[in-house]
Amino acid sequence: MNHKTPVLRFAPSPTGYLHIGGARTALFNWLYARHTGGKFRLRIEDTDRQRSTPEAIDAILHGLTWLGLDWDDEPVFQFARAGRHRAVAEEMLAKGHAYRCYATPEELDAMKAQQRAEGKPTRYDGRWRDRDPSDAPAGAPFVVRLKAPQTGETIVRDLVQGDVRFLNENLDDMVLLRSDGNPTYMLAVVVDDFDMGVTHVVRGDDHLNNAARQLQIIKAMGWPEPVYGHVPLIHGPDGAKLSKRHGALAVEAYRDMGYLPEAMRNYLLRLGWSHGDEEIIPTAKAIEWFNLENIGKSAARFDFKKLESINGHYIREMDDAALTTEVVATAKRQMPEIQLSEAVRQKLTAAMPGLKARAKTLLELTDNAQFLFSDGPRAPDEKAAALLAGEARGRLGRLAARLDETPWEAAALEASVRAFAEAEGLKLGDIAQPLRAALTGKTTSPPVFDVLVVLGQAEALSRIRAHAD
Repeated sequence: MNHKTPVLRFAPSPTGYLHIGGARTALFNWLYARHTGGKFRLRIEDTDRQRSTPEAIDAILHGLTWLGLDWDDEPVFQFARAGRHRAVAEEMLAKGHAYRCYATPEELDAMKAQQRAEGKPTRYDGRWRDRDPSDAPAGAPFVVRLKAPQTGETIVRDLVQGDVRFLNENLDDMVLLRSDGNPTYMLAVVVDDFDMGVTHVVRGDDHLNNAARQLQIIKAMGWPEPVYGHVPLIHGPDGAKLSKRHGALAVEAYRDMGYLPEAMRNYLLRLGWSHGDEEIIPTAKAIEWFNLENIGKSAARFDFKKLESINGHYIREMDDAALTTEVVATAKRQMPEIQLSEAVRQKLTAAMPGLKARAKTLLELTDNAQFLFSDGPRAPDEKAAALLAGEARGRLGRLAARLDETPWEAAALEASVRAFAEAEGLKLGDIAQPLRAALTGKTTSPPVFDVLVVLGQAEALSRIRAHAD
């Protein structure tokens, strides 16, 4: 094993957005690199030219940036390194670790058909392994195959899965270079990891079979073996493979749904890694504690309720001014035309202690804060309108007259409203609820006396009188 400074990498293919499983893989690599003082590098595996798009590359970079997973050095683009991959295949040919295979597609199809007919697994039968290349017709196309060991076993020593053994007789001579001279994914990954100095390969356990084949290339080249950690995939709440209906969305979709990046980091960390019974693990603690040994062996289940609960915690803990900035950004995404003045921002920050107490997402918080975005009477929603009907209107008129004479600070306002409720022979809630509806247009808000103070006397009274007789 390597004892150099750890170098870890995240290597997505840009054929789609950065999804939640990829984000967690990136997080684990990033945390281990930061924990050990090592490097976290990014490689874009863009060899699938048909499906790789600049938009997907941007989505991956934006997703990582939003999550706060900063990478070291420039990103490496795999396709641009095809010449280097070919050179390694040529070197393996020269050393006798690879050979040219001239089998035609028709011959390979016939071979597989026969193997199926005989009830055998379909794999390349090594027909050109020991043949003289001069047997092939002049100028015939060929692929370059690995001359893999045919006996014994290949052992993947894995920090998560333990030792995983593969019988070499079950691993055939895989293709390293296609007939058009393009390197295969298996070769490209190994060469890139070596050239980038990668010491630890932490990725989804769907790559475990690849690890055995990649190790054969590593051994043929005499290169150091990385430390492997193959992480179980994330499942939906029902135990099935995670799909869009479970939450396998682009990472930036979670931003748009009102989740904070630090809450996402905490939640993804706990999705398959644990430190005692700790649920809330701020990023600084995560870096201090993270190791590869505590990654769970079984698939984690995605749970929106748990994510919401953790997000609510981070919202409550967040500095009020910073949270105001998040609310303004969320409002802008929802309503691009909105202009929120400095005065509105100040009101938002003043109201934030009451606003953030119950919100689980930034969307909820922004929705509850809308009464501060502009001046003037509120159009009540359906529930609020029901509270503003009938006798409530007369009471609000009488209350406004009383509040006009009240010093404008929370304790005095509360005392005044309580005294008014008593004089009217009502409970406090019978007055406070219509008052809230008039002030905010909703039935939920921060404490109503705080709302009065934040709005200021003139604005609050004009809103109350708009719904009063």
